[in-house]
Amino acid sequence: MGNREMEELIPLVNRLQDAFSALGQSCLLELPQIAVVGGQSAGKSSVLENFVGRDFLPRGSGIVTRRPLVLQLVTSKAEYAEFLHCKGKKFTDFDEVRHEIEAETDRVTGMNKGISSIPINLRVYSPHVLNLTLIDLPGITKVPVGDQPPDIEYQIREMIMQFITRENCLILAVTPANTDLANSDALKLAKEVDPQGLRTIGVITKLDLMDEGTDARDVLENKLLPLRRGYVGVVNRSQKDIDGKKDIKAAMLAERKFFLSHPAYRHIADRMGTPHLQKVLNQQLTNHIRDTLPNFRNKLQGQLLSIEHEVEAYKNFKPEDPTRKTKALLQMVQQFAVDFEKRIEGSGDQVDTLELSGGAKINRIFHERFPFEIVKMEFNEKELRREISYAIKNIHGIRTGLFTPDMAFEAIVKKQIVKLKGPSLKSVDLVIQELINTVKKCTKKLANFPRLCEETERIVANHIREREGKTKDQVLLLIDIQVSYINTNHEDFIGFANAQQRSSQVHKKNTIGNQVIRKGWLTISNIGIMKGGSKGYWFVLTAESLSWYKDDEEKEKKYMLPLDNLKVRDVEKSFMSSKHIFALFNTEQRNVYKDYRFLELACDSQEDVDSWKASLLRAGVYPDKSLASLELNFRGPTHHMHTLRETASADDASHASLLLPPRHWTIKDSPELKT
Repeated sequence: MGNREMEELIPLVNRLQDAFSALGQSCLLELPQIAVVGGQSAGKSSVLENFVGRDFLPRGSGIVTRRPLVLQLVTSKAEYAEFLHCKGKKFTDFDEVRHEIEAETDRVTGMNKGISSIPINLRVYSPHVLNLTLIDLPGITKVPVGDQPPDIEYQIREMIMQFITRENCLILAVTPANTDLANSDALKLAKEVDPQGLRTIGVITKLDLMDEGTDARDVLENKLLPLRRGYVGVVNRSQKDIDGKKDIKAAMLAERKFFLSHPAYRHIADRMGTPHLQKVLNQQLTNHIRDTLPNFRNKLQGQLLSIEHEVEAYKNFKPEDPTRKTKALLQMVQQFAVDFEKRIEGSGDQVDTLELSGGAKINRIFHERFPFEIVKMEFNEKELRREISYAIKNIHGIRTGLFTPDMAFEAIVKKQIVKLKGPSLKSVDLVIQELINTVKKCTKKLANFPRLCEETERIVANHIREREGKTKDQVLLLIDIQVSYINTNHEDFIGFANAQQRSSQVHKKNTIGNQVIRKGWLTISNIGIMKGGSKGYWFVLTAESLSWYKDDEEKEKKYMLPLDNLKVRDVEKSFMSSKHIFALFNTEQRNVYKDYRFLELACDSQEDVDSWKASLLRAGVYPDKSLASLELNFRGPTHHMHTLRETASADDASHASLLLPPRHWTIKDSPELKT
């Protein structure tokens, strides 16, 4: 790239900056630029005025710069200024420029010293400037003045960070020499976003105001707090000089004389002063634009293609032709229906790789969350024993019965079946919520038409809500049907005669093979605390054990934990951790792993925790609650017999098994629960 082309880079970026500002789209692309950062009265305004050679910036006590000023310096034979908000008007009197900046600032921020992040674009043409673009930001302040809000410091900091956090932004950190460099607000902010000092250019002002016998030589030689782009020292006009209307050209000559005559700066005088700073910034910005140009161009082309794609979608829309609008509307509605169906059925052009959604999440609700909610139901075994005993005796009345009456059986069983209503209705709520979330995702393609998007969401969501009531009524009706008639001749019904036989069959079935139920990454959170932090392992859950390996290749096994007598309980989430935790423990008060009574396992989300607990449930590891009644439905008929034999009197023992809920009323047939 030749020198001529290099010189055109900065004006090119200036035109882009104006275009984005006019469109209100300045954040779409990060333009290469220089942001001027410093505390109040650090000398930022004086540095900028020295570049131009004119007094044109507002001055006064307190916060003066209350909006970002995008100052574009352009080399030209004539000398004048232009504002982007005053197109076509040329300002040759720079006092008018100052008044216009003040008026435009007050127009947006008001008269109460408030601030705004909306920039003012000012372009200055002059034969005395080099092509350069700088953004003058409000000075960092600590104490609110006048009617300023109490959080003015935070507001200014946030505004500055909006600019300097961008990788394409060079930081001009202005610090007065008569303050400790370690306390520099500008360098502190620059250090936060540019810890290596690669984008920061240091400017040291007020060198002539340092205490006698002190100097900033080590700073200017880049020894004290090194920056990749170094430091430049300048001497600005004092307040007395400004009030006395001292000419800027005379001030520049005085600055040059100061550096040549000062013993500490004499040897670096050619690298100090405002003219040198302007040259350095021109060169640095030009090089910076050149370095970032390829990536910037790629982003620009990417956005151009995206916009062209959007424009393509509008080709069918002609306000004067209602048939075209109707056709386009029907096409979008049809596309919405297709997208919704694909998300539920499991196929689509945009597959979510970050989380479960749509049909996959509904599948999890049915096969993992619903069984888990059933097992979580609170249960009091003593209370059930008491109810069984009272039911038998109350139905016999004053007589001593030899057989268990059917009415007692039905009374107990119906009461247990009705408990399924809670988990069933909760599952319906979860499915409805996921359907509505899917609708919202599908309407994203209609975002260009807000009213159509809003109406589509409303209509479909209302339809889903209408079906919700009917669905819940149907679910409750199914449960009521089961309650209304209990078929003891059903093949899945376990009577006393075949209870032992069925128990042995189930036991044999369960012991065939040690099938794998689940695999995945988990973090052991309580064991790694004393060893420098938690550590992740690859876990494999089978019907008999929980093993963990170093990685998913499963070559180096760390430990195998048998599932006998294990239960799972929730662990409160720590405020210092983003992980969701559950714990395994032994019901016989034995250590689970080495010297640890609990094995705390952490997941990234609550969904993962619920999924693991559902998988552990399939393996026979139950939540830590009194779940005896519900465990009856999962443990098999042998447990049924033991419960009732201990409950019923001797003369009722022969038929006591009939008093427990038959397995065909439960979720036995779910493929997720067959182990």
